[in-house]
Amino acid sequence: MIRIFLAAALACASLTPARAETCIASQYGVGDGYHGRPVACRGFGRFNTWATSPFTTAHKTRPCGSFVTITNLANGRSIRAQVTDRGPFHPGRCVDLGRAGANAIGMGGLARVRVE
Repeated sequence: MIRIFLAAALACASLTPARAETCIASQYGVGDGYHGRPVACRGFGRFNTWATSPFTTAHKTRPCGSFVTITNLANGRSIRAQVTDRGPFHPGRCVDLGRAGANAIGMGGLARVRVE
């Protein structure tokens, strides 16, 4: 009986959506040496800053392979990106976007975003 309860609780917890975050996003992969390097998430090969299908992103805690919606709060433009790497490792930032994703939401360098 306890096993059934624990299995049900774990199943429900995994279906619970992660809460939205508002933070500063940065872009990476152009001129910083990351383009072409292996990513932290196994099975995703090497980082491609120009990837558009899907857009790629780095996040510290969201599960590898999961998809997030990133909205630029300055202009309301959004993309859906797949978590393929870990980072950013800079205080106050919660997501790093590849160049293609950053361009798609009209982000130049840094931007205040909502991640859902």
